[in-house]
Amino acid sequence: MANENRAMLEFIVPRLIKTIMEDRKASEKDAFTLLYSSKLYEQLDREETKLWHLSVPTLYSMWKEEQDTGKITYPEEA
Repeated sequence: MANENRAMLEFIVPRLIKTIMEDRKASEKDAFTLLYSSKLYEQLDREETKLWHLSVPTLYSMWKEEQDTGKITYPEEA
């Protein structure tokens, strides 16, 4: 994986975890499990998707949609 992608994930993931914890009233462990087991994280971890360019609120919205509906809608900018 490219260093830029890894660096962005190291910045994004803690913020996504915090948002999941706050919004879903989840423990840190549960929030990590929810995020890391998601299709969104799988796509976020792939350099070629460039999803790490999106804002944390946008990524959280995509994650939440996946959790609620099982689907992910990718924004125009992705």
